[in-house]
Amino acid sequence: MSHKFFDLTFTESVKRAQEQYGSRRNFVRFEGGEPDFYGLTDAEADFIERMDGFYLATVGTNLQPYIQFRGGAAGFLKVLDDKTLGYADFRGNLQYISVGNLAANDKAALFLMDYANLQRLKILARIEIKDAKDAPELIEKLAVTDYKAKIERAVIIHVEAFDWNCPQHIAPKFTLEQIKQINAPLYDHIEKLEKEITELKKVR
Repeated sequence: MSHKFFDLTFTESVKRAQEQYGSRRNFVRFEGGEPDFYGLTDAEADFIERMDGFYLATVGTNLQPYIQFRGGAAGFLKVLDDKTLGYADFRGNLQYISVGNLAANDKAALFLMDYANLQRLKILARIEIKDAKDAPELIEKLAVTDYKAKIERAVIIHVEAFDWNCPQHIAPKFTLEQIKQINAPLYDHIEKLEKEITELKKVR
């Protein structure tokens, strides 16, 4: 059984590079037979739904690659089913590079990073854009609670393959919320000590 992600990314030039650097034999066993992609599993869905951002790669009609970061509250990238993701796209810098690229070529790649837990998920997909005025029910489903920015369009991501990367070379990084959670026992201890100091001052 072949690995669908490798089927899509291991072009002849990639295979030649693997031969040159000695890794080709490691991947031959993932080729041939029916592709292994049947949809996202619970592991991928859980990972996606707790992410607060991802990188989106598209390519222009001049073959110029372009990468854009999309961020929001954790869970803004929603799992609609085991082969479909979606998010509400807000008004940004008005360049519309990704939107324009996808209008000509709907192929895209998503890179999701969990720096704190040293995990990364790569997704290959085709992307469908729907203007907000043409898909009100979909926009309502993708809307982010308590985020008031104007939604211009719905972005529907049809997943074709995914692959987990190894944790090698990921430098750990933490969000403010994660730091607060990690340090919660310390904050509680400091609060307790401050109360004890206040009570001791009263005794004096």
